[in-house]
Amino acid sequence: MALRIGLRPALPLIPLLPGLSLLGVLVVLLRDGHGGGLALLQQFAAGAVQPSIDPIVLGSLLNGLQITLVIAVMSWGISSVLGVGLGLLSSSTFWEILADVRWPAVILRRWLAPLRALHELIWGLLLLQVFGLNGWVAICAIAIPYTVLMARVIADQVDCHVSPAIPVLKGAGATPWAVILTGLVPPLAEPISDHIGHRLDCALRSALILGVFGLGGLGTDLSLSLRSLQFQELWSGLWLLAIAMVVLDRVLRTLRSWSRMLILPVAMASPWVALGWGTQLDLHLAWPVAEWTMFVGNLTDGTVGVKAALEISWPGVIGATVWITLIAGCLATGLPPLLLLVWPSQASLRLQGVVWGALRLIPAPLTALLLLMLAKPSLSLAGLALGLHHGGVMGRVLIDDIRSTGLCSAQTIKACGASNRVSWLYGPLADVSRAYLTYATYRLDVILRDTAIIGMVGGAGLGWQLMEALSSFHWWLVLWIVLISAVLTLLGESLGERLQGSWNSRAMAL
Repeated sequence: MALRIGLRPALPLIPLLPGLSLLGVLVVLLRDGHGGGLALLQQFAAGAVQPSIDPIVLGSLLNGLQITLVIAVMSWGISSVLGVGLGLLSSSTFWEILADVRWPAVILRRWLAPLRALHELIWGLLLLQVFGLNGWVAICAIAIPYTVLMARVIADQVDCHVSPAIPVLKGAGATPWAVILTGLVPPLAEPISDHIGHRLDCALRSALILGVFGLGGLGTDLSLSLRSLQFQELWSGLWLLAIAMVVLDRVLRTLRSWSRMLILPVAMASPWVALGWGTQLDLHLAWPVAEWTMFVGNLTDGTVGVKAALEISWPGVIGATVWITLIAGCLATGLPPLLLLVWPSQASLRLQGVVWGALRLIPAPLTALLLLMLAKPSLSLAGLALGLHHGGVMGRVLIDDIRSTGLCSAQTIKACGASNRVSWLYGPLADVSRAYLTYATYRLDVILRDTAIIGMVGGAGLGWQLMEALSSFHWWLVLWIVLISAVLTLLGESLGERLQGSWNSRAMAL
């Protein structure tokens, strides 16, 4: 009898496979490339070492950076506090302890799902049409989806890290709140505090993105500098942003080293601190008045809505959005382990940390504009810009995981006679591959939402259609695009959850 053996790639090889998509992207870029922007890119690179030190420029950039920090810190604090509370209420375990039922958690999760399906930029542009230009527009645009995303992660953590002490406490006759405070909360303190700290970095990048699209802050200054080809001013802003990111990261690491329980009180106090800070800046924080008449009045005619739904070739637009997501997801997942194996050593981890930090520093829309200097617009170029930015995030995750697990496995394999590259492949990379792939599936959801910002720059996908509809005040088309975006994101989340289950992951730590 013939023996059939299924061939499967080894676990550490799987994170490398998405990197093969880089070959296809390079082929497209070589086909569509041109040398017209090489001189500009040289000026851009030169600006990194010769940034502008004009006092007027630095004063404007510092003011923009403070506005961005106020928006990021305030939205981070609000979303952290509300997210933890909603996360507990969205947990089946919480309701089983409290009332021996699960249905409230299921209903709340389904009600919150559409709110997180929209990118913060879409929230910002929609709120801008209703409330006008106001600091609270940017804050709420970040806080709404971040609160619901935080709630989803907290609920997953609670449901997947059920302590064995819970049934013991319930059997001993403890009250439900005593069980929650002693058996449920303590094991979750570390992963929840890590996630809250990580979201501050994300909130800062989101505030920067909103500024790029005109909602104020440093992002607006960077966008104007790039469009006017003032690269020295651009790099002055980027260096200030880098310093702010490093300082915030050090502060959070210091707080965690003192006590991980300090993160939540800091998040609770941060909105009040940011509010006082914002009143000293050129940031309008008076509560805005909504103007619904124009928005609602254009949605009363149902026949216009039907015609609007037929104006767009939905299969093509959705296909472009999904294709950009796949390209960016493959590049973001495959590039960090590929670079790790090019030069596997402890020294390379430090250098790679700098590389991934630089890619996180430059917003994806600005990366796309830089790439447009070298090639014609295409889906591959949009995917590359988005993939490089998210590759910076994935690279940080990979390096942090490797440092936390240690390099003992690589030393052991190398002592058996294996080469340095093989010892790293089947040592540290194998140790973190499962957690890395699980985080990659979660990151794919984020990339799908981020296609909105790249589509607006590159003229493709749902993002481009949304920008065109908003600029022409075609509210029925805006409504259809938002609904399709939400459904597409929720389908992506469902697929991501199945992929996470296939990697035997319990919950996301970031």
